[in-house]
Amino acid sequence: MAAPKKPDVKEKGQDKGNGSPPEFSRDQELKALRDMLLIRRFEEKAGQLYGMGAIGGFCHLYIGQEAVVVGMQMALKKGDEVITGYRDHGHMLACGMDPKGVMAELTGRRGGYSKGKGGSMHMFSLKENFYGGHGIVGAQVSLGTGLAFANRYRGNDSVSLAYFGDGAANQGQVYESFNMAELWKLPVVYVIENNRYAMGTSVTRSSAQTDFSKRGASFNIPGKQVDGMDVRAVKAAGEEAIAWCRAGKGPYILEMQTYRYRGHSMSDPAKYRTREEVEKVRHDQDPIEQVRNRLLAAKVSEQDLKAIDAEVREVVNAAADFAQHDPEPDPSELYTDVYR
Repeated sequence: MAAPKKPDVKEKGQDKGNGSPPEFSRDQELKALRDMLLIRRFEEKAGQLYGMGAIGGFCHLYIGQEAVVVGMQMALKKGDEVITGYRDHGHMLACGMDPKGVMAELTGRRGGYSKGKGGSMHMFSLKENFYGGHGIVGAQVSLGTGLAFANRYRGNDSVSLAYFGDGAANQGQVYESFNMAELWKLPVVYVIENNRYAMGTSVTRSSAQTDFSKRGASFNIPGKQVDGMDVRAVKAAGEEAIAWCRAGKGPYILEMQTYRYRGHSMSDPAKYRTREEVEKVRHDQDPIEQVRNRLLAAKVSEQDLKAIDAEVREVVNAAADFAQHDPEPDPSELYTDVYR
């Protein structure tokens, strides 16, 4: 049997879109840096708490993929909706959900977004138009399509974003959703976060078509490959796709070529790839370092950047403290929110 091909991790700066992405203003760079740092530091702390036994069950970290959700959020407007799979903490934070409520849900406390009963994969916020975290692989794609149908039915111009990974891209319900969305011209952007390994198998071994932007070709859905490690490229592609949907042209597929630094979940040692491969991506393409380097080149001081990181760490530490001392749910909560 032939040895499996290594994943096609893009070289630094490579962009399969239309040339270099538009430059950010100073304020945009600073916002992107803070938002991505919040996700990175939150996930690092969640990993620590999991190791201490304060978080149980499943826990899938978003470290390395921060530019995808932060860039897409910069392209949205009020009223647009987000739904995703189980690697979802970053999406919650990017949508504006309170880090204390997210972390408290991870530790099973009553102040969590699902009252401590949902855990890592099941949090929601109607206020922030975040419709979950879903633990069933690919299930959120049909639900995100339903959100788009509701927007079309109501006659508004809101767009739904349905995030899913390269592994979920092989699920049958994904293609049923594609077909329906194109037939009815539903305003949904399908964001495929291609982090190369799904649950632990390289895309070159699990997918006959590794260009996920082409997955909608038989349904006449346009798609684009995007450097998902560059927040500017993500925002630009997001604006293009969202404008297509708002114009009533139907769905759009964005393949975000990204990379997760940790294993699939906290229980995954990730022995299917080398440490050297991970370190190379970290060194060459890290989404946060790219922004940081551009800000330094623009004469933002190292001291100012450290201050942003320090402020983010304070927010995350406060969330962790709250999540460890907030009371657990009352036993009576076992009988609430249950439907037959």
